[in-house]
Amino acid sequence: MATLEDKILGEKLQNYCSSSEDEGSGDEDSQSGDEEGNASKMCSVRAEPPPINNWNGSATNTGPKGVLEDWKRFKQLEAENRKELAKERIALAKKLTLTVKTAQEEEEAKEIDELEDELNELMDEDFLMKYQQQRMQELMAQLQKAPKFGKVLTLNSQEEFLNAIDKEDSKVTIIVHIYNNGVKACESMDGCLRLLAPDYPAVKYCRIAADITGLSRHFRIDGVPALLVYKGGQIIGNFVKLANELGEDFFATDVEKFLIEYGMLPEN
Repeated sequence: MATLEDKILGEKLQNYCSSSEDEGSGDEDSQSGDEEGNASKMCSVRAEPPPINNWNGSATNTGPKGVLEDWKRFKQLEAENRKELAKERIALAKKLTLTVKTAQEEEEAKEIDELEDELNELMDEDFLMKYQQQRMQELMAQLQKAPKFGKVLTLNSQEEFLNAIDKEDSKVTIIVHIYNNGVKACESMDGCLRLLAPDYPAVKYCRIAADITGLSRHFRIDGVPALLVYKGGQIIGNFVKLANELGEDFFATDVEKFLIEYGMLPEN
């Protein structure tokens, strides 16, 4: 029979026969032939291995070394599991920290939700229609209060020129044509402004002779036709010698396009 040491160390488990060779040699002579035959059969029979435990580990040695390796592996897995659990707890704590709000933040969020609900109630079709009609009425009232012109005013003195600019409403755009008699391009400009004035009644169109303004002789000859644009008492556009830009003979649409391009007229 295998000893306890054999079971632990895993040695002498096969092809091992225990016959008491040192004991009772005299008795062997007196044993019958049948007993000798049985003894020889027992020696020739291979010893059965010890029962195998149901173990699912990865150990390859059932001795003390194998047991120690399995124990170390078990402790390693246990430590790794603790680390994973600790990571999950930290992540959960961070998530809860981010989602938790103070009482003040909760109150502010509640107020915002209430305002959004009120806004959604107001933003229906009926409300929008009423608001649009009210806004249109306000704009119409402002337009009715704004000065209307619709024609070209001729300025006959420097004083009239200054009053036409300084004493006008600050919201009104003033376009002054400086002309010289006998210049074809100036005649074309006068005709164009007379056609544009009714289309832009909120714009004040004026004309004044170059010699009345006190400008130099050189300007009176080479600088006309010129358009000076004022608003709020300040000059916002200064266009001289427009014959180089528009030619000697041009149309109202050409002047309109030119002024719109430079932002002097609103687009109709």
